[in-house]
Amino acid sequence: MKNKLNNLRLILGLFFLALAIPTTILIYQALSQMKWEAFRQHQVMAEELSTRIDKRLNQLIAEEEKRSFADYAFLNIAGNMRNNILQRSPLSTFPVEADLPGVLGYFQVDAEGEFSTPLLPAQGSEQSFGINQDEKQQRMALQQRIQQILSQNQLVKQTKKDRQPARKNEVMALSPSPATDIVAAPDLSGIMVEEEIDSDTAQAAFDSLERRDDSSQREQRITQSLGRVEELKLKSQFEQQARSAPIESSKQIFLDEKRAVRKEQTMLPEPLQTAPVMAKAITSAEQQTIRITTFESELDPFSFSLLDSGHFVLFRKVWRNGARYTQGILFDQQAFVQDVIESTFKETALSDMSNLVLAFQGEVLSVISGRSSRQLYSSAAELQGELLYQTRLSAPLAEVELIYSINRLPSGPGAKVVTWVTLILAIVLIGGCYLFYRLGKRQLTLAQQQQDFVSAVSHELKTPLTSIRMYGEMLREGWADETKKRQYYDYIFDESERLTRLINNVLQLARMNRHDMQIELTPVSVIEIMDTIRSKLTSQLEHSGFELKLIDDCKQSGEKIKIDLDLFTQIIINLVDNAIKFSRSAEIKQIEVHCSRRNKQSVIFRVRDYGPGIAKDQMKKIFQLFYRAENELTRQTVGTGIGLALVQQLARHMDAKVDVINRQPGAEFSIEFRLD
Repeated sequence: MKNKLNNLRLILGLFFLALAIPTTILIYQALSQMKWEAFRQHQVMAEELSTRIDKRLNQLIAEEEKRSFADYAFLNIAGNMRNNILQRSPLSTFPVEADLPGVLGYFQVDAEGEFSTPLLPAQGSEQSFGINQDEKQQRMALQQRIQQILSQNQLVKQTKKDRQPARKNEVMALSPSPATDIVAAPDLSGIMVEEEIDSDTAQAAFDSLERRDDSSQREQRITQSLGRVEELKLKSQFEQQARSAPIESSKQIFLDEKRAVRKEQTMLPEPLQTAPVMAKAITSAEQQTIRITTFESELDPFSFSLLDSGHFVLFRKVWRNGARYTQGILFDQQAFVQDVIESTFKETALSDMSNLVLAFQGEVLSVISGRSSRQLYSSAAELQGELLYQTRLSAPLAEVELIYSINRLPSGPGAKVVTWVTLILAIVLIGGCYLFYRLGKRQLTLAQQQQDFVSAVSHELKTPLTSIRMYGEMLREGWADETKKRQYYDYIFDESERLTRLINNVLQLARMNRHDMQIELTPVSVIEIMDTIRSKLTSQLEHSGFELKLIDDCKQSGEKIKIDLDLFTQIIINLVDNAIKFSRSAEIKQIEVHCSRRNKQSVIFRVRDYGPGIAKDQMKKIFQLFYRAENELTRQTVGTGIGLALVQQLARHMDAKVDVINRQPGAEFSIEFRLD
């Protein structure tokens, strides 16, 4: 039996693995495919977001590239030069107004390295242009701040004495050019008090900004870098397909053509008198002759770089009559990143589960955490996750790199369905294998019990038949005297009764299995039932050496119950026979049959012995078909294992309930019948 159960477990285990392994692989592949689809969907979102950021920045930079050389002076010519109308530069507004976010201000550096901005007019003429003293101080403070930042980054030279830098701007804007039609030029002596600088090296500092990827230069940088891009601990579990730059080749060519070197005709006013007098004349609307200087300028596309101080700078080279100027825009890094990149990123669903890393020339400048993460990063090595998308912006921001890392990859839209299907399949597979095991175990147990039953029936039939045959031969041959004959006849009678009970049980079991049992329930009084029990059990108990004790508490009420008297008698006989078998070694050899009422609704018949009782773990098993409490090899009692099963089945057919409890000593079986 044990070997058969082991074989059953092995077969079911192999069957389970044969189904579970391919099912697990299929489900894993399905979930992986869904994750890849979700990953690809977010990758496309990252591409679209990068393209949108890049497009916006290029549009804004393109607008800045349209600005004239003269826009970087405080005054320039409006309309046709014959009208002699001066106007304030669009870059002279305060506070500084710009479509590009984070702009601190505009600046210009001439061939000698002199700094100027379009914030202030010629010294002393501020009030003529509606600039009061407070605004003048604020403009000067902003101008000094821009110059200080550029000086710290060694882009402009320091002056020997504190003077108004805007004066130089106006002087240079109004100074004559050898290539123009100037009739007379103002005397500029005594205006410049700065230290001399070689004109060939005046713009060298800006040229170095375009070579900041040099390792020796990188070590000198003072930006708040979080480390190198190579230090990012991002996994690449998913195969990165279509990871090329989001800007297509045709678009890149279009942008390059758009950003080509352009030439323009520039007009600047030449005053015939000092700046304060001229400003007064203009504001008073008096007509004066203003000479216009015209020249051709060649403007290069803008370049973008990061200063050592952490500020962004957008600058361009301008060539005027062979002299080189640098015009540019200074940005606050935090404001620029927050307005252009961070705010756009956090408006998308992409920020729910990803981070965005901003890098310049391979150095991580900032990590923009998504809505699902509130962690502040102090180094690039702290950022972990899955690399989603990595790209660079187009020129002039080609050194700016956007790196998207995903924190929590969603399973995909169909993941819940797959999860539920997986759960259901697991329950069905595990539950099915378990039920098959239980069923197989039950069938093996039943087969074993049937074999034991056949052996027990054979023994139960063979033993009394052998005794009957032996005593019959002794009586036939006359080997017994008169005193022995009565004893032999009684023994033959008892054994034949025993065979009758066994055969009746087997036949009854066969009829129940064929559902061919006919039951006739008729009202029978309790008194008649007790008399029948007495007549059927007296001889059986006397030959077994047991005393029968009948207790009838329903005698006075005359109750009747609907039963099949033959089947009921068979139930009682089986219970008494079971009590005799298991209490042969008991000190009190007595069997009690007790009849009583319960709550005036039912009648209970109890059969009690004074034997060892029944173990608690066998209370429910003893009513199973073919179950025998003792081991076949160590069995001390005879029996087939169908008696108590028949008791329960017969009682159920008569709408009765069978139960068993332990007494001290012995066991008590009860059969409860409901009254009509």
